[in-house]
Amino acid sequence: MGKKRKLTENSELVRKMKKYGKKSISAVICLFLLGALCLSACGKSEGQEQSGSFAEGADGGLGGQSGDDGSSDEEMPDGGTSGGDALKEDAGTGTGENTGIGGSAGNTAEESVAAPSVCGKLSVKGHQLTDSSGNAVQLRGISTHGLAWFPQYVNEELFRELRREWKANVIRLAMYTAESGGYCTDGDKESLKELVKKGVEYAAAQDLYVIVDWHILSDNNPNQYKEEALSFFGEMSKALAGYENVLYEICNEPNGGTSWGEIKAYAEEVIPVIRANAPEAIILVGTPEWSQQVEKAAADPIAGYGNIMYTLHFYAATHTGALRNTMAEALEAGLPVFVSEYGICDASGNGGIDKVQAKAWVQLMDQYKVSYVAWNLSNKEETSAVIRSGVGKVSGFTEDDLSDTGRWLKSVLQRNAGQTGMRVPQDADRNGSTGTDMGDVQGISGGKLKSSEDKSGSPAKNSGEIHENSAGTVVCSGKSGGLEFTAALSGGWESGGRKFYQYTVTIKNGSRQACGSWSLDVAFSEDIALSDGWNGKYSVSGDTLRISSEDYNGQLAAGGSTGDVGFIVSSENGAVIQAIR
Repeated sequence: MGKKRKLTENSELVRKMKKYGKKSISAVICLFLLGALCLSACGKSEGQEQSGSFAEGADGGLGGQSGDDGSSDEEMPDGGTSGGDALKEDAGTGTGENTGIGGSAGNTAEESVAAPSVCGKLSVKGHQLTDSSGNAVQLRGISTHGLAWFPQYVNEELFRELRREWKANVIRLAMYTAESGGYCTDGDKESLKELVKKGVEYAAAQDLYVIVDWHILSDNNPNQYKEEALSFFGEMSKALAGYENVLYEICNEPNGGTSWGEIKAYAEEVIPVIRANAPEAIILVGTPEWSQQVEKAAADPIAGYGNIMYTLHFYAATHTGALRNTMAEALEAGLPVFVSEYGICDASGNGGIDKVQAKAWVQLMDQYKVSYVAWNLSNKEETSAVIRSGVGKVSGFTEDDLSDTGRWLKSVLQRNAGQTGMRVPQDADRNGSTGTDMGDVQGISGGKLKSSEDKSGSPAKNSGEIHENSAGTVVCSGKSGGLEFTAALSGGWESGGRKFYQYTVTIKNGSRQACGSWSLDVAFSEDIALSDGWNGKYSVSGDTLRISSEDYNGQLAAGGSTGDVGFIVSSENGAVIQAIR
């Protein structure tokens, strides 16, 4: 019926054109052809991926103007210059000034955002996240900080603001599992679950996808609280079964030497629990070493389930060309990668912002249409928070209310909102610049972590030297009374001319009597500054770090222990632990 009606309308149009003469006929024909061309262009934009070849640019840029991202198209992370190695675009790809990080999305951004109302239920095809019609989809948005600490930012007005003004299309609800207030420690389970449900409800109302994030961190291995995870995801997937905008992230950042085999075994138990209630939901699985070793998952992916993706996390001032190459190689091997957390500062969540490396990351993620979610939606006094410390409002933010990170993120989300897709290149450059790599830091070799173990295989205690080995190896131990302490090096990086190290500490009661509290002093080889600490009370005096118990983890039964204590310190020359007492 539709074709016959169109033919009748066209016949009437021809009769009218004969009546009004040749000039009118010409004008109408031009308008008709112009309309056809517009419809054709629209169809290509919505239904086809555009082509383009990629070689990681000197500055990681998309070409065109650099806007306010703080970098020039002439600068490169490794100090070189741009030129033939910059992103090469085919004519008409639409990835230049009007859609890239350096351009402006114009008035089409709102219509182009890949929102649930447009894309529907998501799925995974090959390495690509796709919409209900099979077209490539890219999610861009922001993660909350810990829900137990910053619940005020889960509100519908703010979600509306993020969707309409920032042009985000996804929000991540980060629910810590082991820290103070964590779901599996002393947190209020019912309140946290209710907050997650409200977050999903608000996201759906504001046309946002939403990630329910089981945010393991200091618990290192997701199997530590596996039973709690099975119960949580069983209950939540059932409660949220009516929502098609929900993605499930089942283990944020496995670390402390947790292997891919351990993560995979955990995932193979959690996935069917979710699938029982949400048979087609996207499930995100973390990877070893704070979700960086995606190559391990690429070599041995989870079999038997569809719509599974694997997470990679980065912080631009710490993770540079080497990790970008790892991600690109995993994608080309067919692994579906999702960047569920990233920052533009260093890996501590603090330090200076590296906009050049951030731009290189954005370019690569956009090139492969990898989804990316920024850390974090809070006013915490740290670089990665998007709201300035001291700003008390929970919505209606002005530019002055935002931190440098917040202004950068808002600009990137707005500018990239209307960006269309590009075909995944087969000849991507594998020689990305390394910039300030971790190989420059004492205790770090070739961008990989070193730990303290001598050639005989026994830990090097109080040696003041860090020897090459795998992450998680004990670098120092000590005793005080009946208490035994061990410290394991978890990571290291360099930022702003300072060297950072992250440690995990275990406290064991080796006596025959229970203790009501504990404290220890960690002596370093030089003066230090404390960047972060968790599950303890911290103070610094010169080269010594004092850690004492919190109310909730001070009591240790005879033979009992706690391993959820950790901290990040920095120094000028790379301080190492000399003694624990």
